[in-house]
Amino acid sequence: MSAANSLARPRRVWRSPNRRPGRRPEQMWAYLMVAPMTIGLSVFYLWPIAQTFYYSFTKSGPFGGHAWIGMANYRALVDEPSVFQSVANTLFYAVVQLAGIPLAVLLATLLNQRGLRGRSIYRLVYFLPVVTMPVAVAMLWRWMYNGDYGLINQMLSVLGVQGPHWASDPSVALYAIAAIGIWMALGYNMVIFLAGLQGIPTMYYEAAAIDGAGPARMFFRITVPLLSPSIFFATVLTVINSLQMFDLAYMMMSTPGAAAGTANPALPQVRTVSYLFYQKAFVEHDLGFGAAVAFVLLGFILAMTLIQFRLQKRWVHYA
Repeated sequence: MSAANSLARPRRVWRSPNRRPGRRPEQMWAYLMVAPMTIGLSVFYLWPIAQTFYYSFTKSGPFGGHAWIGMANYRALVDEPSVFQSVANTLFYAVVQLAGIPLAVLLATLLNQRGLRGRSIYRLVYFLPVVTMPVAVAMLWRWMYNGDYGLINQMLSVLGVQGPHWASDPSVALYAIAAIGIWMALGYNMVIFLAGLQGIPTMYYEAAAIDGAGPARMFFRITVPLLSPSIFFATVLTVINSLQMFDLAYMMMSTPGAAAGTANPALPQVRTVSYLFYQKAFVEHDLGFGAAVAFVLLGFILAMTLIQFRLQKRWVHYA
């Protein structure tokens, strides 16, 4: 009898608490909110990446069109001497840019001191190059680096030193451009470090002062370890931006009346991978080879970023 009653009873359907009657409209609104960013990311980033990857296996014709040639462009990269020179220049530039990280940490620590007068003005002066267009920065520094009437050589002449032609001397051109890159990124890194310094509790410094620690010991034992997450973040951004450097080198190497800076003797010693991509794809109109260079650069950036994330476990301290 009990079995018959149990069969006669209507079964209760279990419903998940997440599947409410009004759940579908909420999902539709969520999709609508995410759609603009998703569409923009797909159209302006994902699709160009896929298209560039396809073109890296093709050869462009003289009057347009392209033909599939397989791995020929990537094999040509190995036989192209300018590729290895460009990779070496890019790596050197990235390493020199990392030298600006300790300088930014030191300046941020000094600006974070209590009672410092004009702190807001100093921050504005250091951050001004960040919001300035690289073209304007390059034009300014081209005048300062001019070997005949530049400001730097004029100052050196007062000391009896004959300055070189900074932007056209192959032995110093890359150093000169790297110095500009450090100057441009200094303000941005300082803002990151200032935010990290303000998150360090003052009780650590007070306890260290009671134990007799000096400013230098506090800096290396407290400030640097607790600021290591911010240093790691700035390092990753610096390396990525350095590996993509193009506009500064292009403007500094360009010569009025010459095509894409070809008259500058320092171009081979300054040409980066991004510059090589521009030269092959848009000057020599070899779109397939330029696409291969672009994907080599993308893979290089991914590899360097992964290496940094692996190494950060050894020196980054998350308090």
